[in-house]
Amino acid sequence: MIVVACQPASLTDLANLAAVIWDFLSLSLFSLGGGNTLLAEYHHLSVDKYCWLTSRQFADIYALAEAAPGPSSMIVGLLGMGAAWREGPIWGLLSGVAAEVAILLPSTLLMVAAALGWNRFKDSPFRVAFERGLGPITLGILFGVGVKILRTADQDLPALLVSLLVCALMLRTRISPLWFMAVAGVLGGLGLINR
Repeated sequence: MIVVACQPASLTDLANLAAVIWDFLSLSLFSLGGGNTLLAEYHHLSVDKYCWLTSRQFADIYALAEAAPGPSSMIVGLLGMGAAWREGPIWGLLSGVAAEVAILLPSTLLMVAAALGWNRFKDSPFRVAFERGLGPITLGILFGVGVKILRTADQDLPALLVSLLVCALMLRTRISPLWFMAVAGVLGGLGLINR
């Protein structure tokens, strides 16, 4: 069996650029619970469909986006920048901004429209049922995303054990996640855990 290497889709090709923009515009409307709910799809697009990144590079970009202050959707701008960086830094920056606008614009417009009219339905059984139903859906999506990140980032047993220990401690204690990030960073810096 011959394995064909995935060729990165060039964003200087207008058809590819339009397809990428459409993908992010349409994904924007499905980000229930925040940008992290779409990580599995971001991974699929950037690693499998358009072949811009490897799974390891995706995990690095995710870690960078989570460590930086700001919204979780910041990963989309980094993915857009990484996708077009081979065409040059200017094109990479423009692509990053375009990707971020594409992911934020539709959902922002929808939320503004919903916020303006949502209060009119404050006593509606539909509103109560809708709000109660979104909680379990969002938690399920976030759990699936967490499993995807673990499978993408943890490539050896020590890294997997550290991830599971941190997960257990996060659920059982009130220790700040920043402490876990710092300890994991030190362990990685010392070479005790690898991806």
